[in-house]
Amino acid sequence: MTLVNSTPQKPTRRDAVSNRERILAAAREALAASGSTSLSAIARKAGVGIGTLYRHFPTRESLILELYRHDIEHLIGLAPVLLESHAPLAALRRWFDEVARYGQLKFGAAEVIHAATRGGLDDEYYEPFVRAIAVLLEAGAADGTLKPGLDPEDVLLQLSVLWRIDPARGGEARAARILDLIVDGLRAAA
Repeated sequence: MTLVNSTPQKPTRRDAVSNRERILAAAREALAASGSTSLSAIARKAGVGIGTLYRHFPTRESLILELYRHDIEHLIGLAPVLLESHAPLAALRRWFDEVARYGQLKFGAAEVIHAATRGGLDDEYYEPFVRAIAVLLEAGAADGTLKPGLDPEDVLLQLSVLWRIDPARGGEARAARILDLIVDGLRAAA
């Protein structure tokens, strides 16, 4: 039996949606800079009061997990989009660059995300993320730029080093160098 909610849903106000988006953007930037950023600092950066932040995200963990969901969904959806407008190797590298940007957020929030997903065991995004990698690898194998038969989970393990790079200690440059090494290892022999 399906239960139907007889209470009409109240439409979300446009300013509430805007506040939520500003909070998420401010949190993403602040947490990438420092995982210990306070919620008060995030609210100030977003231009909202702390009460507004708490209405949207009652806990620090709820804010971090919403950022995680948003960013992972973006990355999963981005893989096929990049293949529509770029050659497979270029699409793969652009996607890796986006993963590295996400890694900056995850550096500051890894403990919360790890705990909430039981180290990835309960992560609803694990399989879709691996499939996104597979789509990119298969396209590269098909055009001959990547080795055939690459395991997307192996590539994910290689990418996991990105979550350990401290953005405050030259993280962007280090991530670029590491991604160069990963891509070089995935390329088909000339």
